[in-house]
Amino acid sequence: MKAIEIRNRYLNFFKKHGHTVIPSAPIIPENDPSVLFTTAGMQPLVPYLLGEKHPAGTRLTDYQKCVRTNDIEEVGDNRHLTYFEMLGNWSLGDYFKEESIKMSFDFLTQELNIPVEKISVTCFAGDEDCPRDEVTAECWKKVGIPEERIYYFGKDDNWWIAGEEGPCGPDTEMFYDTGKPKCSENCNPSCGCGKYVEIWNNVFMEFFKGKDGKYTKLAQHNVDTGLGLERMAMLLQGKETPFDTEIFKPVMDKLVELQKVDSIVSRRIIAEHLRSSMMIICDGGRPSNIDRGYILRRLIRRMIRHMNKLQIALDELSTLIDINVENLKEMYPALETNKETIKTVMLEEKDKFVKTLTKGEKEFFKEMEIVKQQGKDMLDGKMVFRLYDTYGFPPEVTEELATENGMKIDKKEFERLFKEHQEKSRAGAEQKFKGGLASTGEMETKYHTATHLLNAALKVVLGSHVHQRGSNITAERMRFDFSHPAKMTDEEKQKTEELVNKWISDAIPVEHLEMKKDEAIRLGAEAMFIEKYGDIVSVYKIGDVSLELCGGPHVTNTSELGHFKIKKEESSSSGIRRIKAILE
Repeated sequence: MKAIEIRNRYLNFFKKHGHTVIPSAPIIPENDPSVLFTTAGMQPLVPYLLGEKHPAGTRLTDYQKCVRTNDIEEVGDNRHLTYFEMLGNWSLGDYFKEESIKMSFDFLTQELNIPVEKISVTCFAGDEDCPRDEVTAECWKKVGIPEERIYYFGKDDNWWIAGEEGPCGPDTEMFYDTGKPKCSENCNPSCGCGKYVEIWNNVFMEFFKGKDGKYTKLAQHNVDTGLGLERMAMLLQGKETPFDTEIFKPVMDKLVELQKVDSIVSRRIIAEHLRSSMMIICDGGRPSNIDRGYILRRLIRRMIRHMNKLQIALDELSTLIDINVENLKEMYPALETNKETIKTVMLEEKDKFVKTLTKGEKEFFKEMEIVKQQGKDMLDGKMVFRLYDTYGFPPEVTEELATENGMKIDKKEFERLFKEHQEKSRAGAEQKFKGGLASTGEMETKYHTATHLLNAALKVVLGSHVHQRGSNITAERMRFDFSHPAKMTDEEKQKTEELVNKWISDAIPVEHLEMKKDEAIRLGAEAMFIEKYGDIVSVYKIGDVSLELCGGPHVTNTSELGHFKIKKEESSSSGIRRIKAILE
């Protein structure tokens, strides 16, 4: 069964069960400034999981485009992906465990025709905070999963919470038995041997963890589920990896045809990073040296490095983009619409990287001569790492050049430095990519509302061409990206600041409205990706100052914000400026 058929069956199944199909949110989040990319289906729904009313009702379903980049360096093995699609269904205070489990079971066994004996499930084992989830286990027994295929695990495996406090609860995970033999007598779904593959996760948000660490029952019980499309397609097609499915096959086949050196790892990296980069660019991402722009740059450059490893002419990048657009346009029509933009961005970045490689080679030969003059034949790991870190020069290229010139490199030292770098990057990524419910405190709410006023003020001061291109908020400050071709003058910054503070002092009420999308467009409501919203939209109105599609959270009156101060204005990427500001 092809991926698009799985997706369509999923959406239609839940539609029949009273769910409204909502559109996928963009990969670049519009209303969750705590992350660089949309990392899960629940992320755009955070305000509604916290109790805000969703315009589409209490039963929702969608497919969500996601990017997770904690494991970029792992891509190339048989399972890691940076871009993936997550199918999800939600109950916002509607049905709970029994109905959720019954629907999940019916979809797997009736729509996807997975034999019952292939399915195992896990439940929360219970601890001193919360009881063993016998209710979920009984629901599974009721639909037909025998007791011997129901496993219990602790909080590490079967409990969900975003951050240290907030809504949380036990989850139940479904696993597909691949038919491989058990690795030991104790082999079970928590084992990493490959016999059991997780296919779906249903989270039952029924508790609230307070700052004191205590758990209390929530008034509104929610269900949040996630099913990985690429993984499900792989299993149903009997393939070993996602790269063997129709999602990647045309590009993988072309790479075999073009390559002069054989490497399955390099082919996977190229195919995966090509798709991820195209999807990010399609939703407005552009390469830069910071945040999501840096991630995109890293993906494109890593792909180019592996094209070089396979000795594929870099001009073939344009061909690979064409093949991917043709193959994926049914799933993602926007790829065809944005094909020329995707090509322009990726080919420009390719040309910049080629120049980087030239600079790196010059630096390498300079360093090599110094080492030779010292009578040594070993390049130290610090130098290899500096070439990688400063010039983006691949260590494998450094090693090849060293070998050609009768030299060696200190691989152990490089690997130690690289591992340190990786651990720091991963720790940073976990902070950047921690999702949703953790960042909804009083100051974050104020800053979120302040972005609306800043957006409106920039339109007045700089012109109507200004549109939001992203934001990032912490409890200490806000950062706001917007479209504008030139550096702001001191006078423009001062006027913007004064205007925002005037609106704050005017004590304007912040109103939450629900209306048809067509009506919101007619009224001139601002939104980054208005075409991605459903028929009924959530709109926040701040007097005559601002009208924006948004999911919250917001203050009820501008007077709650305090004094607005711009701390810095700088370039974010080509044609995009960035303001850093605080509320005092």
